Amino acid sequence: MSASAEWYMPGRQSSLGETERLRPATAEMAAVTHLRGVARRISRALPLENVLMEVVEFAASMVACDSCFVYVLEGDELVLRASKNPHPEAVDRLKLRVGQGITGWVAEHREPAIVSQKAYADPRFKLFNELLEDRFEAFLSVPLVSRGRLVGVLNLQNRVPHRYDDCEIGLISTIGFLVGAEIEMARLEGENSQLAGRLAMRKLVERAKGILQSELMISEPEAYLMLQRQSQQRRRPMKEIAEAIVLSHAIKNGPQAAS
Repeated sequence: MSASAEWYMPGRQSSLGETERLRPATAEMAAVTHLRGVARRISRALPLENVLMEVVEFAASMVACDSCFVYVLEGDELVLRASKNPHPEAVDRLKLRVGQGITGWVAEHREPAIVSQKAYADPRFKLFNELLEDRFEAFLSVPLVSRGRLVGVLNLQNRVPHRYDDCEIGLISTIGFLVGAEIEMARLEGENSQLAGRLAMRKLVERAKGILQSELMISEPEAYLMLQRQSQQRRRPMKEIAEAIVLSHAIKNGPQAAS
């Protein structure tokens, strides 16, 4: 049997030397594949919460960890927005100031923090009673950056001491730069969507006020006060009250009346 035929036989076990030569290449190829996946997702318009959960799942799949958090910078505070482990009592509520704790230190200095053991003993550490992970041993934290602007922090933690190697640190740091742009775009999309919604509601309320003014011969402030009272009495959003008024007017006066 030729050497080439032996090499391609299914189930053939390579020698130790061959295994050592193949492992780095295989790991590198896997990392490149995953990073390409992140780059592809950057071009998608996904809701921010979906993007953050993808970041958590992606980071946890690349580096073995027991916990993974994503904090997003909002104003001058870092807000916990996504977690590998379920923390309904802390997600969207737990906040840190920039410079506070290891996470805040990473945000302030925009560089990774790597603690292999006794992370809770680190002088930068801040204890939160809500999080069981506060007693974890190892901690890897990297900044999430977009165009030089900090947008958040990604944390990985391990229950037992763990030495994060250069490959893991480099990979998670690279992810931090890639997903930073993804998070920033998703955040802007969300803000634009909210702005569009507010403008649409304002237009609808203005239309409903005009109808009330015309039909009841009242002033604009009186029409707005009427909408407010109806919203409070019926315990429904003002948008729904305005929609009902516009729809009723259209039914009575024809479709063109709603324009």
